[in-house]
Amino acid sequence: MNETIAARTLSKNAGLIDPKTCKTSCRLAILGYRSTPFLARFIKEAGLIAGVKIELYEAGYDQVELAVFNPDSDFYKFNPQFVLIVNSLGKLRNQFYDTSLEEKKLFSPKILNTWSLLAQTILSKSSPQIFITNLEETPDGVFGNFSNKTRLSFSNQIRRLNTGLMDMAEAESNLHILDVSAIASLLGADKFLDSGLYVNADIPYTLDTEAKIATEFVVMLQAFMGKIRKCLIIDLDNTIWGGTVGDDGIEGIILSTTGPGKAFKELQKWIKQLKERGIILAVCSKNEENLAKEVFSKHESMILSLEDIAVFLANWNNKADNIRHIQQVLNIGFDAMVFIDDNPAERTLVRDSLPEVLVPDLPTDPAHFLPFLSRLNLFETPTFSSDDPARTLLYQEEAQRRSMAQEYTDIDSFLKSLEMKGQISPFQDNHIARIAQLSQRSNQFNLRTLRYSEAEVKKIQSASEYLHYEVSLADKLGDYGLISVVVMRKIGEHDLFIENWLMSCRVMQRGVEKFVLNCLVRAARERGFHRLIGEYLSTAKNTPVENHYPQLGFTQNEKDLWELSLSTFAPLPHYIAEDSFKE
Repeated sequence: MNETIAARTLSKNAGLIDPKTCKTSCRLAILGYRSTPFLARFIKEAGLIAGVKIELYEAGYDQVELAVFNPDSDFYKFNPQFVLIVNSLGKLRNQFYDTSLEEKKLFSPKILNTWSLLAQTILSKSSPQIFITNLEETPDGVFGNFSNKTRLSFSNQIRRLNTGLMDMAEAESNLHILDVSAIASLLGADKFLDSGLYVNADIPYTLDTEAKIATEFVVMLQAFMGKIRKCLIIDLDNTIWGGTVGDDGIEGIILSTTGPGKAFKELQKWIKQLKERGIILAVCSKNEENLAKEVFSKHESMILSLEDIAVFLANWNNKADNIRHIQQVLNIGFDAMVFIDDNPAERTLVRDSLPEVLVPDLPTDPAHFLPFLSRLNLFETPTFSSDDPARTLLYQEEAQRRSMAQEYTDIDSFLKSLEMKGQISPFQDNHIARIAQLSQRSNQFNLRTLRYSEAEVKKIQSASEYLHYEVSLADKLGDYGLISVVVMRKIGEHDLFIENWLMSCRVMQRGVEKFVLNCLVRAARERGFHRLIGEYLSTAKNTPVENHYPQLGFTQNEKDLWELSLSTFAPLPHYIAEDSFKE
């Protein structure tokens, strides 16, 4: 069987990687209503390329229900962290054609009920993240366009299944959709489907399609494992507007609702949507700063405003150096950044100097910028919270704090000047999404790197063996929002094990950990506990907190755990006023 270019390239690149070099790993179970060996292979290979070693369990051919509804199945013994349920349009089509007219009308509710039962059965026994593929909406030619008016049409029922699946995923925080339908629409039927493979091996797609599905799925896995791109750095001239402001002036800028300027304006609208979704925007442009900012403030067709930009760098410095400065201000990883620039030379410079930054090769024609970028899935996310739209303001305030810090000769004077106020309380119902999101996004200040779904946060919230706290912070410049989470599990009568302690990198070196520990000790003492026990599990990114526990007064025991005696603990000094401690 001949593999095509994308599939061969994927396999070739994966073959160059030693699995021992992968910094992360996970357990994935694939349950397929159709043949999945090629998909499984490509997922493992895409994982290697992404630095993720995937331990795989693959159920037998069309054995989904048998694996899920048998409590003693190998599927449950495998105890997967992630589950991928692979649907089959061909199997559903055959089922639909074999039913009576009256049964056809009820087809989609019946299938949705099966999918829901599968998910609920899995989640009743464990708490994996479940992914399910939706269905490509290819017409079957039975009713033509009239299919949109009758439930007797298979095409009609497939659209109802996709819509119903979205409703299911919205209602269940541990259920997610791998959008095969979107991949089909991007590739087109000729490149997406392989009738020969389907007839002979029950693989409906080309091997390139299987490789594309696998790659998209691994992007989703990475997001759930904490690798999330959250910053878009934009060039200005000939990228988000046409022309060069230094040469052409504001009046010569190409930006409008019609003609060539339409491409730039629609690109700005898309970027604005990213900002409102919570993506941080930064400007990195070779320009005079005052001229560049004037376009934002004075050009009548500008969609983006200066308030949308967290860090604005317009100068004549090396763009790689400017991006390094942006990284320092935002205090995020380079692998969380995407840089777009119309100039191939600038893209090459940044790509060579900062290989972790993602630098897409924009098309030469600006009319193709937006279609190209919108197809790349640059900013996959496992969650969205109500705090996300305000993220730019949070980083703008942080930039002000860093500027203020330069005015002080010592850190204590600076921290005292911030007039910080902290609030700590058990998990609040309206913060569940943000708590889950913080666990998924925090990599630097994350002692054990546990990732929680919203469902898992709710379980912790209701379980009697846990003490759980959320921490918020504010100062005279603004509100940081919810910035830290601590989960402690009771061990016996006298000990509390710190199962999870994580914090946003935005508030590192503010003394928050001291403030939090003082509150935790007080709460533990009130409940009669004698010791706190902590653990640090090293990852590639959490080395900034490798000395977290000894710096707070914990001592290491023979099991490489860290212990703190509550009877001898003295409150640690900090500059955070306790706004309230809610129990």
